[in-house]
Amino acid sequence: MDNSTTTDDLSWSLVDTIKQSPPIDVTAPYDTKSLAGKTILITGGASGFGAAFARKWAKHGSHIIIGDVNDSAAEELITELRSLPGSSKHHYYQHCDVTSWEDQVSLFKMAARASPTRGIDAVVAGAGISEHGDVVSGAPGVFDNPAGLDSDSDSSPPPPPPLNILNVNLTGVMYTTHLALFWLPRNGGVSRLDLLDSPHPSDGNNQPIPIRDRHLLLVSSIAGLAPLPGQTEYTASKHGVLGLFRALRATSWAKGIRCNVLCPYFVDTPIVPWRGMALLAGGPKAQIEDVVDAATRLMADEGVVGRGLVIGGKQRVIRGRIVTVGDAGAEGEVLEEGNGEGGRGGIRSSPGAVWEVYAHDYEMVEVFVYRFVKILNMVRTVRGWVGTLKDLWGIYLGRRGGGKAIKAKKVVA
Repeated sequence: MDNSTTTDDLSWSLVDTIKQSPPIDVTAPYDTKSLAGKTILITGGASGFGAAFARKWAKHGSHIIIGDVNDSAAEELITELRSLPGSSKHHYYQHCDVTSWEDQVSLFKMAARASPTRGIDAVVAGAGISEHGDVVSGAPGVFDNPAGLDSDSDSSPPPPPPLNILNVNLTGVMYTTHLALFWLPRNGGVSRLDLLDSPHPSDGNNQPIPIRDRHLLLVSSIAGLAPLPGQTEYTASKHGVLGLFRALRATSWAKGIRCNVLCPYFVDTPIVPWRGMALLAGGPKAQIEDVVDAATRLMADEGVVGRGLVIGGKQRVIRGRIVTVGDAGAEGEVLEEGNGEGGRGGIRSSPGAVWEVYAHDYEMVEVFVYRFVKILNMVRTVRGWVGTLKDLWGIYLGRRGGGKAIKAKKVVA
């Protein structure tokens, strides 16, 4: 039997099954109205990307919950958020070491209690640190520079390698993700993903249950796509976050959760050590405004599901050649190119800083992935029918019992 497939064979595609949305047109405008009233929990939100996201979204009426270890910076930020025009005033902070499971459990419980809707609509796993040790000099204390491992002392064995970056950037993100998968479906609403193949459910008063977003936004890095020499542990952690995204987007839809990821290039934020910024001197860097814009697009557009965005320096692709735009490259700049007839022709092109990544994972998959996701979909469908039959049976019994109302229960897959 011939088991071969061709590259245009859509029979092995899972794009529709996992509810993955079409490719993102990053040049198209998007509406920020959906941010109003949305409760968003951000780990690592006291500085860097997290703080920039918080400021942007608070201006549009989101309720921001921040978890961080930098108490003073976070408390100052919360005060600032409450004073912003358009702010909902419902912004809160709680100390949280993301490597502590107990801290994160407490943070999520606080967020649900503090939310005006008593639920969490979006989670940003933004906490992260980088390596600041000197790899080149061979100084100890860096993962790449093991030392003193040949000790003969049985009473004092050599210490394990420092893995704090992995603990924060990957284990902490896994904790955040695990908690998000629990709390997001409990935000008191129905997900748009659920409505793609099910009727809009009603509450006990026969009123439609409100539609609420369920969004998990992961933050990887260019280090999740390419190797960064001298940042071994950081690179491993960000590859792990990207792997988490690529696998999770195939299952999170079953809980009505849309999962997306950001992969920023180098940006001048506290996470980039001064040595890294020195090496980038004169070269293109990502702008934090572009990272915030990409994150806001993913947060505001509730139709974006299972997509990843890379944010870098502004570039154009002209006739197969990448042209990097420096500070002098203005929007709509005219580049002079030969027209093939000895003359000169101008090409008007707008520079772009955002691109999609790993967009094709589920357009053609191998047999294990295909069958697993199909089984998951079948189980979810059966659960939905069981819930419907229970509700119908309850209504039937209620009417037979003299019209006594029986409240329908919402089934969470």
